[in-house]
Amino acid sequence: MNTSDLEQIIISALEDVKARDIEVIDTSLLTSQFERIIVASGDSGRQTRALAHNVLDRARAEGIRALGIEGEENGEWVLVDLGEIVVHVMQPAIRAHYRLEELWTATLPRRAVTAGNTAGT
Repeated sequence: MNTSDLEQIIISALEDVKARDIEVIDTSLLTSQFERIIVASGDSGRQTRALAHNVLDRARAEGIRALGIEGEENGEWVLVDLGEIVVHVMQPAIRAHYRLEELWTATLPRRAVTAGNTAGT
């Protein structure tokens, strides 16, 4: 499966559980560790965990094994490592505090994905 197909699976999984402010960051020119970072927000620890688990379940259904998941305990920031793509599901206050997108997009454009619009901006 190519990176774009995996990206669409992840975005769909996030949208299914009503993730907000989904952003896709192409990191292929910045690191060889992974191709993309996807950042999304959930309103509560329960929702962030549900978002992360839906991503894991959808990836697993496509035959993709997760390399790891971190942050499930408190649900403020849950990271799902799928190899080519790393997914960060964060509560809004944590996301605003760490400004993860700014760290990775200082020199690269990023794409925001809204429900029904996966073409990006």
